[in-house]
Amino acid sequence: MKSFQNLILLQNLYRLKAIGFEYIDHFTLNENSALKSPGSLDELAQQIQACHLCDLSKSRKQSMPGYGTKDAKVFILDYMVSSSQDTTNNYYSGRSGESLKNMVEKVLGLCIDDVYLTHVVKCKPLQSNHPSPSEIESCKQYLLSQLKFIDPDVIVTLGSDAYQALTGDKENFESVRGHSIDFNKYKLVPIYHPQFLLRNPELKKITLHDLHTIKSYL
Repeated sequence: MKSFQNLILLQNLYRLKAIGFEYIDHFTLNENSALKSPGSLDELAQQIQACHLCDLSKSRKQSMPGYGTKDAKVFILDYMVSSSQDTTNNYYSGRSGESLKNMVEKVLGLCIDDVYLTHVVKCKPLQSNHPSPSEIESCKQYLLSQLKFIDPDVIVTLGSDAYQALTGDKENFESVRGHSIDFNKYKLVPIYHPQFLLRNPELKKITLHDLHTIKSYL
């Protein structure tokens, strides 16, 4: 709970800074105050939508907490919100989104409403740039809380950036791609990002094999 209290406290300090405060008196946090960790996935989504922890809150059209069911057995983690997703507020937008949808429905045999899809960074980076370490860190507790609420059977990370941001593992992505990895209490399977597969269609057969590995855990 304390980590989430600290997160919400930082949000309020950020708001004070944004409206011109440079100093506030020292205070002691009341453990029984309103700074409570979310009690449900819906409450967590509301906190993400109202988040002001980093500068992305100034440029986003909206934050994108996640899409799917709280009972999902498959937790899909993308790296960052794309321009298309930010514009349409559609998690499966564009050619990449359509490819991911086909992976879920045609290979895993699941409806997109029955999995959970979210991002490491919940807002579109400025001018579609690579997120900064501080922007990734600002969203990290949200991501860990989502995993706790959903408690999936398997986590699927899309591409090397999402895998490294979640695990901190800087190993060559090819050495872990498609393998089942123990991450905390979860099974984690990193796969190529759908956008990467659109540029490298010869790798689709490899990803098909990886998806069957994921399906074996369901």
